[in-house]
Amino acid sequence: MKITDIQLGHISIPLKKPFKTALRTVNSVEDVVVKIITDTGHIGYGEAPPTGVITGDTTGSIIGAIEEPIKKHLIGLEIESFEEIMLKLQKSLVKNTSAKAAIDIALYDLFGQLYQAPLYKLLGGYRKEIITDITISVNDPEQMAKDSLEAMNLGYKTLKIKVGKDANIDIIRMKAIREAVGYDIDLRIDANQGWKPKEAVYFLRKMEDAGINIEFVEQPVAAYDFEGLKFVTDNISIPVLADESIFSPMDAAKIIQMRAADLINIKLMKTGGIYNALKICALAETYGVECMIGCMLESKISVTAAVHLAAAKSIITKIDLDGPILCSEDPIEGGARFDEYKITLSDEPGLGFKKIQGVVFK
Repeated sequence: MKITDIQLGHISIPLKKPFKTALRTVNSVEDVVVKIITDTGHIGYGEAPPTGVITGDTTGSIIGAIEEPIKKHLIGLEIESFEEIMLKLQKSLVKNTSAKAAIDIALYDLFGQLYQAPLYKLLGGYRKEIITDITISVNDPEQMAKDSLEAMNLGYKTLKIKVGKDANIDIIRMKAIREAVGYDIDLRIDANQGWKPKEAVYFLRKMEDAGINIEFVEQPVAAYDFEGLKFVTDNISIPVLADESIFSPMDAAKIIQMRAADLINIKLMKTGGIYNALKICALAETYGVECMIGCMLESKISVTAAVHLAAAKSIITKIDLDGPILCSEDPIEGGARFDEYKITLSDEPGLGFKKIQGVVFK
């Protein structure tokens, strides 16, 4: 199974409602889609969102990275030589993690097809079904309480609450949400780097004292501030999850060895795909640090790849893969099945895609 061509397209999917964080507001998924074609007629699909405020990747940079150095390095290679392909992909250029992830995902799709097995079984086969949380965008407290109650009524047992715009109002937001949903629902909060270290400790302690009962706090401080992250971890009882601080296995190793966070968040668009995500899983297993797997605003293409990884590995104990659920439509035939909070994989080879509607590949 030899790579003969790599083609690119664009997918556009409106969201059910605007997605708001401390960093940005988004109304639709606008992602680059990758199609890797082989001499056997097998096709692998991947995807990359332009999330400039987090990964630094734009639509133009993703397309440029794939069309020039990446494509040049991979055309003609055999899928059987998978390690060689992955090494060439990672060494084709520095950074550009979303572009690499899109190609990586399509390659793993082909790898599963080559051996006629669903990818999650080749990677570990721990389970076939996972349960995700759902994200509540940052808004005024009343709207967030309403959105949280709506999610609870759809069956969600875990909500991820976006905060980080104004710490004083964040406390009001969290109190309103807890009062609305009660204490049978787990609440996670994600500050998206929105606080300073001392500010984070001060307000998180206030939330503790208010009895809001938070499962964990995600990336309370700036991505580069490992010492600040450690300061927060050392000074609150709420577990801390490192997200934007971790792009590579080396980042994960440093965070774990510094004890700068209690938990690790894996996102394929930050790691450059499954290949490096597996290394982070191995590190986490070695040190006994549980992982969450998350996504950007992505369609079912790349999120299906994350589902396969989550289903394969027992160290991934927390799931934040609600991207496709937030979309108002699904133009992708095949892949993981999203029934609100419940995500199920089929036994189709690779990632199991059949067809992607409305995307023109060139």
